[in-house]
Amino acid sequence: MEDKMTEKLERQVIEIVALDRIDKPISSMSGKLKRRKPKLAKKVNLSDFENHYDGNRVWARVQDDDELKARGLKEGIEKFESKFPKYGRILKGYIEEQRTIRETHLYFGMQDNCKITSSDYLGIMQNLGFSQAISKRLYPELMDISRKLSRKRNEIERSILIG
Repeated sequence: MEDKMTEKLERQVIEIVALDRIDKPISSMSGKLKRRKPKLAKKVNLSDFENHYDGNRVWARVQDDDELKARGLKEGIEKFESKFPKYGRILKGYIEEQRTIRETHLYFGMQDNCKITSSDYLGIMQNLGFSQAISKRLYPELMDISRKLSRKRNEIERSILIG
């Protein structure tokens, strides 16, 4: 009985070590990608195209979105308002003005029946620091995972916050 418990514990710790070792390079690469996307998106200048580009293979548009952002002060304000109703209403008004913020997003996607080529992907991978040989070896696996994930998401467009 003890051998099975020891074996189970050994297997669990091995799994944690393996997960941790896999997590490091994937997290590092993910961090690089997450930092690079907004920087690149901010460089996309659609002002000459009335903030909408409709190319042969891809499209993009810049759009301002107004969103209400919660600030997490609701209870404190209610307490303040119960003690000082006049000032509480004024404070609520000020907060409502500040809650509506304007965000600018770059929306983008592929034209129907168009694809990103393998050379496009391989170039990006090499720009991220992969050698040509490693890029070619990783490409088929990454594309397989990407296709499976995109089928589940069924997204037509994506966006990146640019301002």
